[in-house]
Amino acid sequence: MVSEPIEFFQQMRAGFGQILAAPGADAQAMSTALAGRAFGWFESNVDEQTRGLPPLACTKGCPTCCALRVTATAPEIFAMADYVRKVDATPQGARLALASRIRETNAQTSGQSETRRLASGTPCPILVEGVCVLHPVRTLACRGLAAYAQAECKAAARGEDTTVALSEPHLRLRALVQHALQAALRDKGLAWGLYELNQGLALALAEPQRMDAWLAGEDSLAPASAERPADPRRMALVQVLDAMPAPA
Repeated sequence: MVSEPIEFFQQMRAGFGQILAAPGADAQAMSTALAGRAFGWFESNVDEQTRGLPPLACTKGCPTCCALRVTATAPEIFAMADYVRKVDATPQGARLALASRIRETNAQTSGQSETRRLASGTPCPILVEGVCVLHPVRTLACRGLAAYAQAECKAAARGEDTTVALSEPHLRLRALVQHALQAALRDKGLAWGLYELNQGLALALAEPQRMDAWLAGEDSLAPASAERPADPRRMALVQVLDAMPAPA
């Protein structure tokens, strides 16, 4: 990673901007490229940032945190929706029926707060036998949540009053990449907020035209917005971006 976070942020912002400026790209190609670049930047830097730290408790088959309410940007959601369609189109995927699972889970969880969602214990619909079927395209939020002690995670999931030791480098890197993507979307005049993943996926899968509408400048995933109109985190990000010059 670039040693200076602001420099790294601006490099990513410019890189996302180049993708958005590509002539003739359709909405699906654009979303896939943006999400892929975001995931690539995270994965190519996280090992360096966590060198020398204790090993993580997060391993394949541990779905403890997968009842959390997850938020994501529009490109991440549209890229994941495309992946779901491709999985469902295979013989094995047809048996999994991911799109149906997502729709059914959304009917249960739509509008729930983070606390209520966790307390319900409703698992993420893309978990099959404890394994994330969409792991290659999992969100920045999922990539950025990493813990050191599985027992702490399980206690928190049970509603116990406990502190979970999380990897700060994962959290920081997730924030840097996500905010750079949001900044580039905002520079382009596109909806750049965060959306509840289940509901966003349900909308994108039911109405694929929402992706084209988003690239045309509409906030087509607005029903799944995870942000209040005066969300302090969003307002703080706006202030930072307004004070920071866009890449040339």
